[in-house]
Amino acid sequence: MKPEITVNTQSSICVESADTVIRFDPFKIKDEPHDADIIFITHDHYDHFSPEDIRKVSKPDTLLVAPKNMAKQLAKTEYTNILLLSPGEKSIVKGIPVETVPAYNILKPFHPKSSGNLGYIITADGQRIYAAGDTDAVKEAKAVKCDIALVPIGGTFTMNAKEAAALVNSIKPRIAVPIHYGSIVGKTSDGETFRKLADKEIETRLLLTEGT
Repeated sequence: MKPEITVNTQSSICVESADTVIRFDPFKIKDEPHDADIIFITHDHYDHFSPEDIRKVSKPDTLLVAPKNMAKQLAKTEYTNILLLSPGEKSIVKGIPVETVPAYNILKPFHPKSSGNLGYIITADGQRIYAAGDTDAVKEAKAVKCDIALVPIGGTFTMNAKEAAALVNSIKPRIAVPIHYGSIVGKTSDGETFRKLADKEIETRLLLTEGT
């Protein structure tokens, strides 16, 4: 896969493009790679915004991108190189095109739309990569156009495997990667359920590992 994508636990994603290392929601990072050029945070729940793990992957010039609803929270931290975005924005971040997508629950109370939580579409090595964050299959997610989709499947706080498969079958990425399952919520077997329900022309990759 170009760029190279790895997933450790939950929504902790690393995208290594030709010249940029991009991380989403670093969590339970085993070592201290200090490799991230950009860190995207989808929202402030502990398994997505982990200051301890951000420190492990940060370096002096790392840019932290987060929802505007986290401004006060981030002001209390040591981070100063911060870009705050709202749903529906477009930006260029260290040469990487970025679009934000609302991430929220439809009927569940955990991630209300009013919170302004984010999913992100980045373009790296010519590929549009959608990291959905904690979301249901909302209308904004169904409108996404991407080459690679990383979607939550664990249920409870997000879509489940069946709902996530229906989403990717609708938006038709070239590659689909399930996230947010197998640890805090969702069974490891949910990945196989998602793979079986995804259309065969979509390449489904189960990349979940632990602590990398």
